[in-house]
Amino acid sequence: MSASPDSAFVPSWLAKPADANDLSPLVWPASATRDDDGILAIAGVSTTALQREYGTPLYVLDEDEVRMHARRTRAAFEDAAAAYGVFARVYYAGKAFLSTEVVRWVTEEGLAVDVCTGGELAVAQAAGADPARIGFHGNNKSVTELTQAVHAGLGSIVIDSRDELERLISIVSGTGATQSVLVRVVSGVHAETHSFLATAHEDQKFGFPLSDAPAVVARIREVAELNFIGLHCHIGSQIFGTTGFAESAARLVATHGELLAGGDVPVMNLGGGFGIAYTTADDPTPIEDLARGIVDAVAEQCTSRGIPMPNLAFEPGRSVVGQAGVTLYEVGTIKPVQLDGGNTRTYVSVDGGMSDNARTALYEANYSARIASRTSDADSTVVRVVGKHCESGDIVVDSEYLPGDIAPGDVLAVPATGAYCFSLASNYNYVTRPAVVAVRDGRSRVIVRGETIDDLLARDVGVVAPNGRNA
Repeated sequence: MSASPDSAFVPSWLAKPADANDLSPLVWPASATRDDDGILAIAGVSTTALQREYGTPLYVLDEDEVRMHARRTRAAFEDAAAAYGVFARVYYAGKAFLSTEVVRWVTEEGLAVDVCTGGELAVAQAAGADPARIGFHGNNKSVTELTQAVHAGLGSIVIDSRDELERLISIVSGTGATQSVLVRVVSGVHAETHSFLATAHEDQKFGFPLSDAPAVVARIREVAELNFIGLHCHIGSQIFGTTGFAESAARLVATHGELLAGGDVPVMNLGGGFGIAYTTADDPTPIEDLARGIVDAVAEQCTSRGIPMPNLAFEPGRSVVGQAGVTLYEVGTIKPVQLDGGNTRTYVSVDGGMSDNARTALYEANYSARIASRTSDADSTVVRVVGKHCESGDIVVDSEYLPGDIAPGDVLAVPATGAYCFSLASNYNYVTRPAVVAVRDGRSRVIVRGETIDDLLARDVGVVAPNGRNA
């Protein structure tokens, strides 16, 4: 990472804020405010009150923010598609954050649900999601998972390999039921994102090369119990702009046109991956602009080839739930560390870390942070927020300007943590996973219970009970 001229350890994108207490609307939920005492509130709920009631670390999710992004996204794609006389279905990509309550929120706002495993499917079913509006992804679906999906009557299964296709054929053959399927293809478009988040380059585990699609679709069309409905492609995640999506769409439309010779191809699913702002340096494309740009690109390609435009599908996750999440921590150790060149980096340790936010370690992701329990007039200084785990890579926020008087006991809030933090959480170092609390209209409620030490010990069959026997 390049650095600014005045300090070798400050990243070039990080600008010193005029006020290290500010809450940028680009990053924080719309409901984030400070009260007269300077305490951060989300949806009218004081973060210090949340700490007192639920402890820290704590995932806080603004329900209205999730619902707003779900409505806005659905409207953006439906309106863009309607301009060309076709329909767009928006699936919520459950891998970003999945709980029964979140499933209910997004489905009530008109979204379908995308799941990737039997566990995710079970959560969606437990929430009461309509099976006909669930899509099932995954690069290695087991016989058990595929059987579960077929018996549940899922709206679609995305075929990811020849092995998986043959597994599914063996399950559905002779049942008399019809299972709709899409074929996931690799468009070869390289998204401008972290290499681990780019999913359309050739050397990776997902999907078929576009050149294989005709043969795979021909095999599907041989099976009476399978209904081929279209191609699927996902180019990556945390993507800004429409260029990559437009190029991918162009390649998919070419193959889509070839497949029309063998029968109907009613749907084209272009995935998701729409980026959000994690810091004020990020510049995400408004969802309305993304929708128009992608849909226009499909329409242009179809028109140039003289083929009808298919209905479209999209699978946003992060852009629906990401900005709605804020993680609260309590500050513990403050440690100034002298660096070469006479600089000092201040390490701010919190009571969580990579067990509740693995993205910084996995993807070198950048985050923002603010003191939540007060404001301060102290001059700001660059800090690194780190966790309590036995890893030097246990970093929550790599670089941020915070008031120089930050101290043990302060509540620290990290915004834009609604996506992939809860999903990737672990028990590393036997740290318990945090609760998830939903906030709305000045009230809070637990939607996922936090773990306890007893929960961790309950899985260890060697624990000795008071009577001297294994528990």
